[in-house]
Amino acid sequence: MHAAEVRFNKNNLLLTLRRYSSAVSNMEQTILLPSLLRDVPSDELDCEAAEETCRDLYSNYVMLKSIRNTVESSLVPLDDHNTKNNAALNKIAEPLLDTDPEALFRFHLRGLFSVMSDLTKKTQNLTDKYMDIIGVAN
Repeated sequence: MHAAEVRFNKNNLLLTLRRYSSAVSNMEQTILLPSLLRDVPSDELDCEAAEETCRDLYSNYVMLKSIRNTVESSLVPLDDHNTKNNAALNKIAEPLLDTDPEALFRFHLRGLFSVMSDLTKKTQNLTDKYMDIIGVAN
């Protein structure tokens, strides 16, 4: 991989992380009364698979803020539950370990971009939904 290409990827990753952090900061500044989000069902289809994590918009709000804190602090808490999930993921990912390291890096980098872009969209949608709830036009 060329140095310019590495720098380009690094700048894009930082830009993607900054966009998410900025979207969460905007959400925090806009949503002055997060309690208004309680018991408002989430419109996302993803929540059907993980109902305990996103029962309502308030839980989404808290989740998005905590993810931003983790991204900014670079600290990932380790507990038994995550260790079990990581072990299962490692078994699934074992065939990938035999592939080219550069291809594996690109695979994970694309995944990270995808996740961060999705979280940014969810944050913006939550902010828009709050604006609709309080009756302010976007």
